[in-house]
Amino acid sequence: LFANLPGKSQIAPVPQPLLTDSPATSLRLGIPRQEWQLLCNWLLAWVVLANLGYMLLWIIGAPPREAEILAIGAMGLIVRNRAPWIQFTTFAAVSLYSLLSFIAALFNLAISSLFASFKFLLELDPSQSIEYTGGGLVVLLLCGLARWGLRRPAHFLHGRTLLIACAAVLALAGVDKWMSFGMRGHYKRLAEPGAPFESARLNSGLLTAAPADGRNLMVIVVESLGQPANNPELQKLLFARFKSPAVKAKFDLSFGDTTYYNSTTAGEIRELCGRWGDYYDLVDTRDDGCLPAQLARKGYETRAYHSFAGDFFERASWYPNIGFQHSSFAPELIAKGARNCGGVFPGACDRDVPRQLAAQLKTATKPQFVYWLTVNSHLPVPTGSNLDVDRCGLVSAELFERFPMVCRQ
Repeated sequence: LFANLPGKSQIAPVPQPLLTDSPATSLRLGIPRQEWQLLCNWLLAWVVLANLGYMLLWIIGAPPREAEILAIGAMGLIVRNRAPWIQFTTFAAVSLYSLLSFIAALFNLAISSLFASFKFLLELDPSQSIEYTGGGLVVLLLCGLARWGLRRPAHFLHGRTLLIACAAVLALAGVDKWMSFGMRGHYKRLAEPGAPFESARLNSGLLTAAPADGRNLMVIVVESLGQPANNPELQKLLFARFKSPAVKAKFDLSFGDTTYYNSTTAGEIRELCGRWGDYYDLVDTRDDGCLPAQLARKGYETRAYHSFAGDFFERASWYPNIGFQHSSFAPELIAKGARNCGGVFPGACDRDVPRQLAAQLKTATKPQFVYWLTVNSHLPVPTGSNLDVDRCGLVSAELFERFPMVCRQ
């Protein structure tokens, strides 16, 4: 202002730094050191702590979640200049959604299905599983650390800092996609449009083979049973006894595998109703095209058995709507002599149900269609809880050593 004015000294304007007056406090890329500190605080909360628990599961395989990583990062950038309580509320909300989405993916459920299942949570006992208990403690620990981290300022403004934050989020999403690539085929929630339908019922010709001489028919759905992948020991344990001469002398056997989508209830609809889908539209609507209804029209008495609670996933409501005339769930099975088995899904002991099925078949006066859905092998399978799995190593030392959870299954 004083330059070139008469009678005044020549004073040149001195440029002032934006955030600091020391050249030593500026780092590479032209970003001030304070901006780097703010960025590090943000990355700690919204990239590291928000995703660390899931990153630890990369070593054993987990559902892909790059969409959740991107969503958390985007919300973190939006609220980084807001008050701490707004940041923490946002962090808690997106973390809860991420957790629910992850759980839904683990069980091959659409997240809308998981939300619809909240009313059934009282039927479960997650404390029976060390995996669920440990996971819950990790979530609480990370939330506490995030609460501390979000108190640290993270309101960076520099454009290049923002680009680095975005790059970090994109990089983590890319790493997650790469780490979980081999697991994608294991987590198929919904049938793709135009996906060709197949099922064990269709491949075995069960309905067309329904005999006219009144012989009984049975379908058993074993919870969590899949085709063993590169595991000859498990393959042998599951199927060798079916191939024994004693069994072959009485039965014609066929083996196969089918494509699956979604979780247990979708598997029931696949096998009982011959289509992709889930049970939601059957709670209040009948489907006379399902296998039990078709067999009922052929003179069969149709009975459903399930070793868990009947109100879980509303089976007590939709089983009659697909043609089951009688349903027996855990309370009825236990009242008839089955013992209680614990676990995350406590119910009747599956090992005690076959004798009840046999008794029904022996005393029936009409042809029987019997359907049984088991529950005890639902992952995770804990020790104890009357499941008789503590000495599974006596059945297979190899599985006990390499795959203890599968051994307990």
